Amino acid sequence: MRKKIADFLKKDIVLLISFCLALLSCLITPPGPAYLGYIDFHTLILLFCLMLIVEGLREADFFLYIGGAILNRTSSKRGLSLTLVFLCFLSSMFITNDVALITFVPFGILILEMAQMESRICYLIVLMTIGANLGSMFTPIGNPQNLYLYSLSGLSLPAFLRLMLPFTALAAVLLALFSFFGTERGSIRIQIGRTAFPGKEKLLFYGILFLFCLCSVSGFLPDPALLVLVGAPLLFRNRTLFTRIDYSLLLTFVFFFIFVGNIDHFESLRTWIRSILEGHERLVSILASQVISNVPAAMLLSSYTSRFQELIIGTNLGGLGTLIASMASLISYRQISSRYPKKKTHYIGIFTVCNLLFLLILYLVF
Repeated sequence: MRKKIADFLKKDIVLLISFCLALLSCLITPPGPAYLGYIDFHTLILLFCLMLIVEGLREADFFLYIGGAILNRTSSKRGLSLTLVFLCFLSSMFITNDVALITFVPFGILILEMAQMESRICYLIVLMTIGANLGSMFTPIGNPQNLYLYSLSGLSLPAFLRLMLPFTALAAVLLALFSFFGTERGSIRIQIGRTAFPGKEKLLFYGILFLFCLCSVSGFLPDPALLVLVGAPLLFRNRTLFTRIDYSLLLTFVFFFIFVGNIDHFESLRTWIRSILEGHERLVSILASQVISNVPAAMLLSSYTSRFQELIIGTNLGGLGTLIASMASLISYRQISSRYPKKKTHYIGIFTVCNLLFLLILYLVF
């Protein structure tokens, strides 16, 4: 049993770090009933329900069906590049950046091999990864830190979309330019076997559940009601979904909630963090994301400022940069390293250069 727990923690380094930090912080404030007050149950319940719905749609091959239908209409190399990148960019707004990459990166590698574009695989997978990380910043449900900061900020849904629209629009332009001019001209002939249509009844079912989540995001539906309305039907219809969602992400949130709640009692540390954060929330959150990734950075820094809009922008832009700035980026890296082990160094080089270029442009323009 101990070995299984150790293996589980080794596979998720952020979970391990969050567990160690939570454990150490218990020296400041011993465990007690007050710990329940640290935890943002709204974020956890909403994230849990969204993961169940997205996993159900993935199981039904809904995303592969959409991707295949679009790619079957693509006849040029540049068109293929744009399609793969924007599949990740647009889908991540609704299914999160990590799910978009889990779904479309293996699919993209297969399609690029069929199109005999192996020489551009590293470059295009990097752009797909950037696309998922930047597309997800547009909506509150696009990534975990948005979900968390949105619930703290008190922003309305339209206000959040307006805040992130300029960054998302510029990101779309940059992705289009990098995809188009980074791919040589040429035609392709590939025909992807059609994935079966999931069925109207199934799509309607998951669509209604997704609508419940949007009602919760907008504040119209209480968290316990959302849990019942999403969880109960899925327990009866497809209980195996509960075994396949990312519980390590939920645990990471819980551990960081405990850590942040405990260090809030350490006055000298609070004062120091506030002093470096004040007036520099965007830059500090970008820099912190490079070291501890953007989700933990959002959770840590949110206790020391009320300028949540700056944190939202900073942690979203902070997903660019190092390989761990957004943990979703590791999904693509693992796919490349397992399929093309000799290209790992080449991939990291392209990844770092492209990410830094996107980060500098998006940060400096605004």
